[in-house]
Amino acid sequence: MARNIEIKARARHFDQLVERAAALSPEPPLIFRQQDFFYDVPRGRLKLRQFDDGTPAELIFYQRDDRDGPKASYYTRSPVTNPEAMHSLLATALTTRGIVTKERHVYLVGRTRTHLDRVDGLGDFVELEVVLGVDDDEEGGEAEAHDMFARLGVPESDLVAVAYVDLLNDDEGELKVA
Repeated sequence: MARNIEIKARARHFDQLVERAAALSPEPPLIFRQQDFFYDVPRGRLKLRQFDDGTPAELIFYQRDDRDGPKASYYTRSPVTNPEAMHSLLATALTTRGIVTKERHVYLVGRTRTHLDRVDGLGDFVELEVVLGVDDDEEGGEAEAHDMFARLGVPESDLVAVAYVDLLNDDEGELKVA
């Protein structure tokens, strides 16, 4: 399985984060409108990701702890040629846990993917994925995530421990900020 270090926080000043991320990235952002269909599985999370711009859909399985701060995420991705049929199959075999729709701005800085997300029904977030190679240690990735959040000006008080689908499914409808 591939792995990365992830960290997520509420983006209270989205426009400032866009400016800071753009200043750190050598390339303009990739901007996607995407929809993730999450399914109940015995462990980890399984989602079917579709894009509005014709980018090929993909099925993604991942496992990570729900805790504050940077954490390792182990994942597998597979392209999906017929997302409607795949969703129908998965929705029939499994329970659809939730649907997350968002606009994602992706800035690449070295091995770190900075996602600035506008999530329907939840608001604005910043999420980092520090991609780890086979020989990379997780501690180095965690340090890189902390450093990037500091460079972006994201306070630790805005950290979010769980996935967007968990926030949307929160019984109280309140955002749980770590």
